[in-house]
Amino acid sequence: MSNSQGALSGIRVVTCSTAQAGTVPYMLMADLGAEVIKIEVPGVGDESRTNGELKGELSSFFETNNRGVKSLTLNLKLPEAKKILHELVKTADIFGQNFRPGAAERYGFGYEELKEINPAIVYGSVSAYGPDGPDYKLAGNDAIGQALAGVTEAFSVPGQPMRTGVASVADESCAILTFGGVLAALVHAKMTGVGQKVETSLVGSAFRLMGWTMTTTMWRDKPPITGARINGTRERPGIAACFNDCDGRPLAIQFNPRMWRPALDLLGFAEPMHEDGGLDDLGLAFESDENKNRILAKLSELFGTNTREHWLGILREGGMVAAPVNTMLEAADDPNIVENNYVTEIFHPRLGEKIKVHGTPWKFSETPSQPGIAPLLSEHTDEILGSLGYDGNAISELRELGAI
Repeated sequence: MSNSQGALSGIRVVTCSTAQAGTVPYMLMADLGAEVIKIEVPGVGDESRTNGELKGELSSFFETNNRGVKSLTLNLKLPEAKKILHELVKTADIFGQNFRPGAAERYGFGYEELKEINPAIVYGSVSAYGPDGPDYKLAGNDAIGQALAGVTEAFSVPGQPMRTGVASVADESCAILTFGGVLAALVHAKMTGVGQKVETSLVGSAFRLMGWTMTTTMWRDKPPITGARINGTRERPGIAACFNDCDGRPLAIQFNPRMWRPALDLLGFAEPMHEDGGLDDLGLAFESDENKNRILAKLSELFGTNTREHWLGILREGGMVAAPVNTMLEAADDPNIVENNYVTEIFHPRLGEKIKVHGTPWKFSETPSQPGIAPLLSEHTDEILGSLGYDGNAISELRELGAI
């Protein structure tokens, strides 16, 4: 029998975080049943509440990154508010923040201070550049992570200016790595009673995202082949690339070294590529950019002679890896996305209508994920303070002081 409470039911998380890399780790925990308490500035809130596409009073950015969490407003410049935060930390398993280095300590929620209050606390700290490099004190964002870690070059097109991608891959990869790192530390804390600080960064996460491609580049000590992913060795090359069909609709292929020549035979490309200067030898791409461009141009010409459905049918029937290239809107309607619940529709009570949102990237057999909705500013302040023992009069006094 499944447990509707979620795999992280019973875990309490307190966060002083904003933006994307700082909030998504804990939104994912909320999806899995954790109680996540988000600290916001009274009357102002997280500035990302107005980012992205606005639908009524909802922000696509804030809703995506903060669903299922609770909103508590605290003016941490006042001792009364700082006292509340520390009382919460005593009851928490995890604390998260992504302030610029040094700011957490000034506001009373640095790791050393919170560790004294709760030695078992797992403290997640997200920065732009990492804690030890020369730029560790600087602010940063997703574009910085993509640029500094090599992602921008990896997705560049030869002859065109480099640019960061539309998707926030540094933010999201940092969020996912923070999620995993913090939960690993939580397992250790539950076994030993000893918490710890877990530090991640946009740059470090984006660099990890480059995976073996970065390792290969470092070992070769020269830039990767861009415009398509041609990898392996001169003797055993593979390729991942996109090509347009006769109607201009793109498809993606990825052939490892074992698949390259059988795929050419299936497609009927082997003979025309061989006759055009031996371009069936993919290893030529390692010898020069001119060779690489000639191979890609010939493949583009050949894929342009028929429809995407034609090529995909041949390749998939032959056990090769190929798929249509979706636009973002097409991806949201793709049956592989929809039927796996990677996108879903929920009824949003504040809009009075259904909206499309991310579903869950996991399928738990016993404790299914339960995505929620993002909170109104200060929506849970009275509830949370009540759980700490504050009565109605005490809460009213805190409001008069401007502490909450």
